[in-house]
Amino acid sequence: VHHVAEDGEGVTLLFGDVVAVCDVDRRHAERAQQAFDGRPDVYQDYRELLQRDDIDVIVHATPDHWHTLINVAALKAGKDVYTEKPLTLTIDEGKQLRTVVEQTGRIVQVGTQQRSGRQFQTAVELVRNGRIGKLRQVWVALPYFSTKGGPFPTEPVPDYLDWDLYQGQAPERPYCRQRTHKNFRWWYEYAGGIITDWGNHHMDIAHWGMGCEETGPVTVEARALFPNKGRDQCYNTPDRFFARMEYPNGVELLYFAALNDRRLYGSVARHQPTTAEQVEWLFGKDVPDEIKTFNRNGIMFVGEEGRLFVNRGGVYGKAAEELKQNPLPEEAWRVSPSHDHMGNFFEAVKQRKEPVSPVRIQHRTVSACHLTNISLRLGRKITWDPKKERIVGDEEASQMLSRPQRPPYQLRA
Repeated sequence: VHHVAEDGEGVTLLFGDVVAVCDVDRRHAERAQQAFDGRPDVYQDYRELLQRDDIDVIVHATPDHWHTLINVAALKAGKDVYTEKPLTLTIDEGKQLRTVVEQTGRIVQVGTQQRSGRQFQTAVELVRNGRIGKLRQVWVALPYFSTKGGPFPTEPVPDYLDWDLYQGQAPERPYCRQRTHKNFRWWYEYAGGIITDWGNHHMDIAHWGMGCEETGPVTVEARALFPNKGRDQCYNTPDRFFARMEYPNGVELLYFAALNDRRLYGSVARHQPTTAEQVEWLFGKDVPDEIKTFNRNGIMFVGEEGRLFVNRGGVYGKAAEELKQNPLPEEAWRVSPSHDHMGNFFEAVKQRKEPVSPVRIQHRTVSACHLTNISLRLGRKITWDPKKERIVGDEEASQMLSRPQRPPYQLRA
């Protein structure tokens, strides 16, 4: 196993015989090396490491803008990959990665570990087996992580960091420490903010329960509040947002930040108060007041005969309460029985079979998140063709399916 962290969160994901570690921040690579008694070799450039023939698997936890480039290189080098979510930085990257997976036949597990959580599997089966009646609506609620931060001062690049390699395909920017480590996710240059970060987890479960794992919305309309709008050297992703999506099966999905589930993350500043006028602008007048004051993150499935809510704390609702007296028959359980996400990956590697969270599904999941970002940044509704995977009738929006890539870090899939 080779572990690529490159300023991500990968040390806690290690599994198997670790023979090498890689991070553009040399301190992190050396810390990971010491966690394994100094045995793994240390690299700062993933390209050097992928030349080794004695590495079978990589565990990949870099910032989002590096996910696809490293994954494609690893697959072409004959490695199987456990990669962190979100799968990609753009929708076009996902299409390219999916093609490479098909061409190489390598195994890729995406780190949407809620798929291996018993409560999420239970919720999905209850919904898909009609225990809340016909599904009408799904709420996907994220925590409200404030992105009010900056402007941050420019600093000299520390000698332990390869700043050019860290930036990769992203536009070149002056160095400040707030662009690195866990706070990368609040910069649009490197990520999609909370919408693609935490959102990838919950959107995955929503699609699973809806039976929409290999399709996507047909319309997306989103609005957002940017606490640092128009300011330089500040976090530039939104923290409060609302999106309405329509799916081919007629189900409506409401995607939003739960304004009363507030979290602090890293060096992010305190939450901004949300005025009544801002709430009205975000959500509109036809959204239930319950959504405007929601105080927990998770997925709410709304059916004609009841509701079911699930998050990492459990699954809640009448259908869940009645399970002991009225269990689902064994043949009704169609989801993977895996409750160990990393273990499922290594089992898939051994048996050369598809894991529980493959690229073909997670590309569709994160596409819905990317479309949300496109809509809210343009400030208008977009129409999406999920079969052809293209935006209909909006050239400006279509241009946002990809991003310019800084040489020499272009993706050549």
